[in-house]
Amino acid sequence: MTPAALAHLRRVDPVMRALIRAHAPWGGVRRAKSPFEMLVRAVAHQQLHGRAAETILARMIALFPGRRFPGPEELLAVSPRALRRAGFSRAKVAALRDIAAKTVAGVVPATRVITRLDDAAVVERLTQVRGVGRWTVEMLLMFRFGRPDVLPVDDFGVRAGFRAAYGRRAMPTPRQLLAYGERWRPHRTTAAWYLWRAAEAARPR
Repeated sequence: MTPAALAHLRRVDPVMRALIRAHAPWGGVRRAKSPFEMLVRAVAHQQLHGRAAETILARMIALFPGRRFPGPEELLAVSPRALRRAGFSRAKVAALRDIAAKTVAGVVPATRVITRLDDAAVVERLTQVRGVGRWTVEMLLMFRFGRPDVLPVDDFGVRAGFRAAYGRRAMPTPRQLLAYGERWRPHRTTAAWYLWRAAEAARPR
């Protein structure tokens, strides 16, 4: 989130101007060591409370003494049964092994490669991995790679925030949100952040 992004959104959209005035700015990007680690952690957190996911990840990491986080070759060398004992479901074990295999094969690119790819190319590459959908990649682009122009139109919170902030009677479709969001380019990541804040503010307390 930059001053230029805030200035642009204030200029092109009075509703965004009000959201920016009402809510604190985004705290910034949290970077992980590698796309491999990001995807493993993202899959671990799917459909689980954060604390439960972190507990399972800690058990997995404990399989590799002396390592902050295993590499893809190391993860492939561990038996699926060991990963199951750490707490992963069969589907997640299959996804983790596919992440590792596709990292070794180069389908999941290194960070230095991702920095040279546009957003669409990153989505195309990473969604080839089992268990990794477009939404997961968009979250990584926004919160780990700091890409400034990502609008996750399938995200329920973003759509709910738009409905609340813009006083719409019905939830916008992804296509409607995508069309409206053209005015926010090239700072749609910041716009999405404020739509999440609008959704939170609209929840019954």
